Amino acid sequence: MKIGERGQVTIPKEIRERFGLGPDTEVEFEVVNGTVVLRKLAKKLGLERWKGRCAKSFAELKYASVDDYLDDVRGR
Repeated sequence: MKIGERGQVTIPKEIRERFGLGPDTEVEFEVVNGTVVLRKLAKKLGLERWKGRCAKSFAELKYASVDDYLDDVRGR
């Protein structure tokens, strides 16, 4: 397999299917003991959009924070 003019290579279909590498999959390259390693990155969860969604509910239940709620349900 050769690297193309723009530094691109084609990952064989068998490997893409085995490791779930699709068109939008994020990967990173790393050098380990003189060898180039391609690693699939974990999907980002996008939790920012959920930030603050439970504030009103926790306030109605008289909890100042999620930590206070967790302490209560864990019996601390």
